[in-house]
Amino acid sequence: MSKLLKSLCCFLPSRSSTTAASTTTRSVSTTAAAAAAAATTTSTPKPSVTEPKTTPPASTMGSVPTASATETFLGLLESRRSFYPLSKTLPVAESRVQEIVSRALQAVPSSFNSQSNRAVVLFGAAHDKLWSGITTEALRKVVPAEQWEPTGQKMAMFGGAAGTVLFFEDSEPVKKLQEGFPIYADRFPTWATHSSAMLQLAVWTALESEGLGANLQHYNPLIDAQVAEEWKIPSSWTLTAQLVFGGRVEGQEPGEKTFQPVEEKLKVFSA
Repeated sequence: MSKLLKSLCCFLPSRSSTTAASTTTRSVSTTAAAAAAAATTTSTPKPSVTEPKTTPPASTMGSVPTASATETFLGLLESRRSFYPLSKTLPVAESRVQEIVSRALQAVPSSFNSQSNRAVVLFGAAHDKLWSGITTEALRKVVPAEQWEPTGQKMAMFGGAAGTVLFFEDSEPVKKLQEGFPIYADRFPTWATHSSAMLQLAVWTALESEGLGANLQHYNPLIDAQVAEEWKIPSSWTLTAQLVFGGRVEGQEPGEKTFQPVEEKLKVFSA
């Protein structure tokens, strides 16, 4: 098993008690010109199980983006929003979602190239189990009965989506860095969190660029133990966030977003 598949777990609903559903991965062929236009061509999924493509074509690696590519990238960041509620109908194949998470895992930077990010993708019954089962049961233990109604509605809304990406940090690479570079030991956990945040934004933005809607949740550490038990998560992985994704619901577009003046947030100095 490759290092990537150790970092990315994908759970699909089983068709029977003895047969796991297979996943397929689309192959992606990208030329430098297509990368500049931020266009992607996918082939029809094949019935065999294959590893997700994770390395961009050599012609695009390390290349300097054009002005149009930069504008496309910034435009995607600016258009990323939180979508509520979501449907179970995806505008792309599940294999495309898996590919996006896989490539983001490989591309997002980390301190000293420690690669401490991990992810689990839940579809179908596994996604339902997270929200209708694990999270709902955990919250019932701490939310007073008289205040449960809005919480229950939230759980039903998240469960109504198509899937969830669980983000984790693996403490093992962080510990190795702390041992190897003791002068920075107290900083490595913070830097790992920075990398996790970049991964969350990358996946969120990429999914929405494909026409999906998504919203980011944080029910950790309340659900950590149950999640680890249900999906056999390694003990060194710590849950950091849950990205709920699905089809966008007509008439449920996010409201207008307001911004503080950039002059209040940015300072520029020169010699």
